[in-house]
Amino acid sequence: MTQPALLVIDLVNDYFLDGPLRNQRADIVDSVNQLTGYFRSMDYPVVWIRQEFLADLSDAFLEMKRDGLRVTIAGTKGAMLLDELDKFPGDYELIKKRYSAFFQTELDSLLSRIQGNPIVLAGINTHACIRMTAIDAYQRDLHVIVAIDCVGSYDEEHHRITLKYLDGKIARVLSNPEIEAAITPSDED
Repeated sequence: MTQPALLVIDLVNDYFLDGPLRNQRADIVDSVNQLTGYFRSMDYPVVWIRQEFLADLSDAFLEMKRDGLRVTIAGTKGAMLLDELDKFPGDYELIKKRYSAFFQTELDSLLSRIQGNPIVLAGINTHACIRMTAIDAYQRDLHVIVAIDCVGSYDEEHHRITLKYLDGKIARVLSNPEIEAAITPSDED
């Protein structure tokens, strides 16, 4: 028997220091905390996924190496989850090295173990990590829900385009109340 699983992607300090995401921080955190609270009340799993790289960037993606971008470095505060997130000891945590949370991680085996399907995606950036994870999940025949209240991007135009692209094709884009209604077992179940 499967159960919904919530995947919260890249809500780490470095991405919220400045720019548009800094302004979205409080709203995203509040919405994510509401959704994680609902998932825990139903005993559904919550998975925190964060990007992290070695200090020498040897495991970083090409743009980072080429441009010397030093973000989410292992062992730094910048690579850690935002302090105001409601992370619990029983939650799962994975480290990723690329946009997709499936790429060279243990996510496939974790979802198999916890029988996570559908997956609900929250976090940033909608046009990159959320999109790539949604597509990879879809390629694995997983049902995907994007939590519209819980995603954001530094690029508003690509955020909107991505949601339009995903909705109804690869994923369902739903608000927190719509997600709760969609994943709450009915009396007939």
